[in-house]
Amino acid sequence: MTIEQILPARRAEPRTGSLLAYGLLGLPLATAALPIYVQVPKLYAGSFGVPLAVVGSVLLVSRLTDALTDPLIGWASDRVPRRRMLCLAGLPLLALGLWLVLRPPDGAGAAWLFGGLLVATLGYSVATINYQAWGAELVDSADGRQRAAAAREGFGLVGVVLAAALPAWLGADLREGLAATAWAFAPLAMLCAALCIGFAPAPPVLAPASHPPWLGWHAALSDPAMRRLLVLFAVGGIAAAVPSATVLFYISDVLQAEQATGGLLAIYFVSGAAGMPIWVRAARRWGKPRAWAAAMAVTLVVFAWAGLLSAGQVWAFGLICALSGLALGADLAIPPAMLADLLARRRHETSGATWFGLWNLINKANLAIAAGLALPILALCGYRPGSGDADAARVLALVYAALPVTLKLVALALLWRWQSCFEDGRA
Repeated sequence: MTIEQILPARRAEPRTGSLLAYGLLGLPLATAALPIYVQVPKLYAGSFGVPLAVVGSVLLVSRLTDALTDPLIGWASDRVPRRRMLCLAGLPLLALGLWLVLRPPDGAGAAWLFGGLLVATLGYSVATINYQAWGAELVDSADGRQRAAAAREGFGLVGVVLAAALPAWLGADLREGLAATAWAFAPLAMLCAALCIGFAPAPPVLAPASHPPWLGWHAALSDPAMRRLLVLFAVGGIAAAVPSATVLFYISDVLQAEQATGGLLAIYFVSGAAGMPIWVRAARRWGKPRAWAAAMAVTLVVFAWAGLLSAGQVWAFGLICALSGLALGADLAIPPAMLADLLARRRHETSGATWFGLWNLINKANLAIAAGLALPILALCGYRPGSGDADAARVLALVYAALPVTLKLVALALLWRWQSCFEDGRA
C-alpha cells in the first residue's frame, strides 16, 4: 500500500467547529463506558449479591476475550468505510449490550453479566476503533492530531460526568440510574452520530487492506517507539484502572459517603475536562512526552493521600478528585495523539484501525487485569461490600491508593528514560 492510497493529498487543517463536531461522538461512547467499566461491579455485587471474587473473575475473562478480538476488529475495519462500521455495527451492538448489562432481570447472576458484557464490549470496540482511527486520519499535522484527540476526549469527559451524575439527578439508587442510562443511550448516540457525520471532516477513502492481519500487527510491533508506547500505556493504564474498579466501594465503605458518589465523580471528570486545554498547550510547548510526565508527577503527589483518608473526609477526597482530575486530561489526550504521530510516521506501511486495534487490546487488558487483580485481592482479605469491617476498609484504602501509585512510579521512570523516541519531530 502506498502513501498516495492512504493519504492522497495534504489536506487543509480542519476548523475548530469541524473538530468539535468530530469530538461530539465521544460523548455517548463515554456515557456507555463508565457503567461498563466502573459501575457494573457495584451493581452486581451490591444489588444482585454476586460474590465480589466472582464479579472480578467474570470481568477478567470477558475483558480478556474482548481484548483479544480488538486486533481482528482493527484489521476488518481497514476493509470497510469507517462511518459504516461505526454506525451500522458498533453503536447498535453497544446499545443492545448496555440494555442487557444495565437492565438485568431479577435473579441475574454471573452468566447473564458475562453474556451482556460480551455484546456490549464488542459493540464498544467496533465503535471506538473506527472512531479513533478516523481522528488519526483526518488531520496531517501533529498539532492537529492533538486537537482532534482533545476534542474527542473532552466530549468524552462530558459523557462520563453525565453517566456519573444521572442516578443522583433522578433521585434514584444505582440500579434505577443505570437502567435510565440504558434507556437514554440509543437516542443520544443517534443524535451525536448524525451531527458528527453531518459536520465533521469525512475520513479519507482508503484502499481496502489486502494483507493478512498479522502483517499489520508486525508492522506496528516492529517499531521500537510503538512497543515502548504500548508498555507505557499498559503500566499507566493498570494504575488508572485499579481505582476505576474500586472507587465506588472506596466511597461507600472507606469514606462512608455513598450519597456523595455522583458529586465526587463529577468533580473528577469536570476537572479532567478543565485540565485538558492546559495539557494540550503544555504538549505544544514542552512536547508530548514531557507534558505527560508532568501529569504523572501531579497524580503521584496527589493520589498517595487517598490511602490515608478515613470515614467522613469527603472534602479532602473531593480535593484529591479535583487535582488528580486535572492530570487526567493529559492521560486522555496525550497518549492517543502520540500514537497518531507514530502512525503518521509509518503511514505508507499500514493504516489506522490496525494500530488502534492493538491499542484497544492493551486498554482492555489493563481493565481486565485491574478488575481481575484488585477485586479478588479484596475478597481474599475479607472485604465484603457494606460489611462495616474497619480492617477490611483499611485494606480497601491501601489497594485503592498504594497499588496505583506504585505502578505510576514505574510508568514515570520508563517515560523519562524513553522520552527521546517520542519527540514530536521524530514521530
